[in-house]
Amino acid sequence: LAQGISGSRNRKPAAVENMSHRKFERPRHGSLGFLPRKRTRHHHGKIKSFPKDDESKPPHFTAFMTFKAGMTHIVRDVDKPGSKLHKKEVVEPVTILEAPPMVVVGFVGYVETPRGLRALTSVWAGHLSEECKRRFYKNWHNSKQKAFTKYQKRWGEASKEGAPMAAEVERAKKYCQVIRAICHTQVGKVKLGQKKAHIKEIQVNGGTTEKKVDFVMGLFEQEVKVDSVFSQDEMIDSIGVSKGRGFEGVVTRWGVTRLVRKSHRGLRKVACIGSWHPARVQFQVPRSGQNGYGHRTEINKKIYRIGKSIKDDPNNAVTENDLTEKAITPMGGFSHYGEVTNEFVMLKGTTPGIRKRLVTLRKSLLPQVSRKAVEKISLKFIDTSSKFGHGRFQTSEEKAKFFGGAVTKKAKTEAKAEEKAEA
Repeated sequence: LAQGISGSRNRKPAAVENMSHRKFERPRHGSLGFLPRKRTRHHHGKIKSFPKDDESKPPHFTAFMTFKAGMTHIVRDVDKPGSKLHKKEVVEPVTILEAPPMVVVGFVGYVETPRGLRALTSVWAGHLSEECKRRFYKNWHNSKQKAFTKYQKRWGEASKEGAPMAAEVERAKKYCQVIRAICHTQVGKVKLGQKKAHIKEIQVNGGTTEKKVDFVMGLFEQEVKVDSVFSQDEMIDSIGVSKGRGFEGVVTRWGVTRLVRKSHRGLRKVACIGSWHPARVQFQVPRSGQNGYGHRTEINKKIYRIGKSIKDDPNNAVTENDLTEKAITPMGGFSHYGEVTNEFVMLKGTTPGIRKRLVTLRKSLLPQVSRKAVEKISLKFIDTSSKFGHGRFQTSEEKAKFFGGAVTKKAKTEAKAEEKAEA
């Protein structure tokens, strides 16, 4: 008997010889491409790669910083021969991004090495605005505010003798392969209650290194408008941070199936979080934790319109078919944002993030040749009805007309009441 027992010990267990199988197959829940699912450090989006440089083109910027205002919808005719939708009207959602001009305040020159790019030199402009300097401080009003004062003095002295920072500029022209402009947003023009500008390096593509440096130097302390970077019907990429949703369970965070109603100790759970061995929970297993507020780059967004500022064009939401004089801001303003008074970009569909958040637009990394990319867009109607509730009217004049002047009457009575109170 003892011999039999020892013999059975040496024999392989049956389970190893015939492995068990699962009864039902299914794809996994949730993508592993976005791990680790934690809050990003790059709150204003990071441009991780720029389009490939082409020296035959003139120097140009490859990205632009905008602020998300909100969404609305448009009506247009589809131009797609062969499609059932050809020459038919479609209603599509669009995102409005406010894009006040950026200011160029410097450039960085990079040298290509076997280990990637290495910053060789940087040149700043002679004068930086207060909102730009604020970015270099944690607490602006308690500080001595001395940032760049010595640099400004050097710049002033050098400009008397000749070209300022000539040695650094020459170094950049001689040795650098990549030139990136240092730009900042004019956050004061967008009514966010924020005073610190957002500063980003934006690559300059096209032309030789010398031409690139001269191009950026010529724009020092100048404004760069969005229509000089992008054009209508162009396909671009949007870079931002998704809406943060805090600590969430597995059903919401990973989309796993709820357990049966009678299950013990809760049903919004993962039933089995792994086998006995390996004796630890593997990273692929859905667990609860932070949901959202992750860095996202979404590609192939089509520009439907680049609108002028209210100052240049007070009726920037007018189309050929809809001649109602109106601006892009809907009645009552964009919810949780307000009025769009600067230039704006209208993108088809959605962009990551909440309103007021910075969204960086970048030129596409791929050649855009699909039918969708080359289609010409002509808008028939842009909706500007109120985004609080079910808006019925496109403009306040239309509303006053419908209610027979009741709105204007009310305004007059209120004005009279104010006059009496003052008297």
